[in-house]
Amino acid sequence: MADKLILLVEDDVELCALMTDFFSQHEFTLEAAYDGRRGLARALEGNFALVILDGMLPALDGFEVLKQLRRRSSVPVIMLTARIEERDRIAGLNAGADDYLPKPFGPDELLARIRAVLRRAGPTEQGKTPALEIDGLTLDARTREVWAGAERIDVTSIEFDILDLLARSAGRIVSRDELTAALHQRESNPYERSLDVHISHLRKKLERGDMTPIRTVRGVGYMFTQGKAE
Repeated sequence: MADKLILLVEDDVELCALMTDFFSQHEFTLEAAYDGRRGLARALEGNFALVILDGMLPALDGFEVLKQLRRRSSVPVIMLTARIEERDRIAGLNAGADDYLPKPFGPDELLARIRAVLRRAGPTEQGKTPALEIDGLTLDARTREVWAGAERIDVTSIEFDILDLLARSAGRIVSRDELTAALHQRESNPYERSLDVHISHLRKKLERGDMTPIRTVRGVGYMFTQGKAE
């Protein structure tokens, strides 16, 4: 398998060297940028499969890098930072991160998360229905785009997968555990807010007046219903 190119934006030079060596043994090539401005420039210039972004960076804060990157690119991003408070995790997700891993971390866990994010962002699986039309929305699995009529709705990779799973299960409650297992290959954590944040973003993007097709079933999960408000 050809190496996948990943951009690591991290000011710890020793950590960059260790990670470069580790991931070179697992089909990935890492390029390092040691400050926020350089990292943003390279993320926009390069053809990277994924960006690993530290939250605390010189020159330009990692959260600001992510906000600016999201205005011009949908490249998958994993936030990697020592800022472990819930508000920081939510800030990263709100800015458009696909996943969030606090320091200190195990390289094997980071590798697993990278592979999960890349699977979500990868090409359509053979045999999978390429497009779904429902309630005025079109979900194109080949381009991973969502359209409301002629209007394209900007969604992140993980938002597309959540919407795709819910839409293909329209009328059925999809539990939090089912969503988390499908997206992250692990059980949900009752204290984890990332799924709630992604759902909140999707609801806002899909709102038509005061109506949204995603309904929360409290304590259970979520359901795609034809334009019904919660």
